[in-house]
Amino acid sequence: MELNRVVITGIGIISPIGNNLDDYWNNLVNGVSGAGPITLYDASKFKTRIACEVKGFKPEDYLDRKEARKVDRFTQFGLVASDMAMADAGLSKDNINPDRVGVIFGSGIGGVQTFQQEVSDFARGDGTPRFSPFFIPKMILDIASGQISMRHNLRGPNFAVVSACATSTNCIMEAYNLLRLNKADIILAGGSEAAVIEAGMGGFVSMKALSERNDDPTTASRPYDKDRDGFVMGEAGGIIVMETLKSAIARGAKIYCEVAGTGATADAFHVTAPHPEGLGARNVMKAALEDAGMRPEDIDYINTHGTSTPLGDGAEVKAILGVFGEHAYKLNISSTKSMTGHCLGAAGVIEAIASVMSVVHDIVPPTINHFTDDPDIDSRLNFTFNKAQKKTIRAALSNTFGFGGHNACVIVKKYVA
Repeated sequence: MELNRVVITGIGIISPIGNNLDDYWNNLVNGVSGAGPITLYDASKFKTRIACEVKGFKPEDYLDRKEARKVDRFTQFGLVASDMAMADAGLSKDNINPDRVGVIFGSGIGGVQTFQQEVSDFARGDGTPRFSPFFIPKMILDIASGQISMRHNLRGPNFAVVSACATSTNCIMEAYNLLRLNKADIILAGGSEAAVIEAGMGGFVSMKALSERNDDPTTASRPYDKDRDGFVMGEAGGIIVMETLKSAIARGAKIYCEVAGTGATADAFHVTAPHPEGLGARNVMKAALEDAGMRPEDIDYINTHGTSTPLGDGAEVKAILGVFGEHAYKLNISSTKSMTGHCLGAAGVIEAIASVMSVVHDIVPPTINHFTDDPDIDSRLNFTFNKAQKKTIRAALSNTFGFGGHNACVIVKKYVA
């Protein structure tokens, strides 16, 4: 059976550095940090009081006011991103076969804001169970994919994936495989996260996973820097429209680039820590290259997981050296989390979008906030520190890893007819 080629024909994004694709990309290229003091709740008693919040987002600007109240913030991000992606791809209810268009959209935590509110209200009461009838349908993390399907009347494959911070890359992989196998013509793939609330932040604070550089938030996310002290939490939503090449050609669609291959592995090592030698990370990049039928020398840019944690950054660099060997010194590496923070279940898709745009524009976005070399990280590698770099990018590889030892990787390349 001949597998379909798969291309990307639309993008939608809500992020800490821009609520549309142009703003997101321009701010990435210009090294703009999305971090700042937390405004979404009173964080004065928390050790970490900074985050990469989505700014200027008013759901009523995009959604019916009544509709917006019935969905959690993470679903609002997904719905708005889906509107943008559909429009960008030139899709509407009137020009698609709805039975051949699907949605695969996940989240790391889902409606934790709704969960926190409902449980807090109950705890403050007299024990009488007064819960909103929207509690469960707002909270469950597969509801965003369901809501997106209803908004656009998309009746093809529809489900959510959850693999912590690897979630939306796994969504892309699932969409890629279904399209290759001709199970659909078009799939909206991505994820969202809105966990900058007391419960979300408190859980990560207690794990000592977050930066405590509260006095200087814009420099707090420091991937590969000697003085990195943890990640900065972010929130975001992103969707890419993935489409079989024959479908895209048939309707004359704009094509950003082609999806070349994907991979997924497990560390099988620890609940939260990566394998110290980057075993799972090494295997997932190898798997993606094999799936794509590409050699390490075919990759020009890696958008790393690069969370700015002492253990994670070093393990991923070891994995890159293990896979790419001498070629590792010729390619560009960068962590866009230095600007967006770590958006958990949305991280994979917004970083895949950064990789797509780097292929389209031949620009590598930088790793900002580098001040001091880490002697334990090979300084001969080009981490694209502090300034974007112009470079022909034939193909880019995007890594995302999650608690539980989940590893996912996607490769995108220039589209050649």
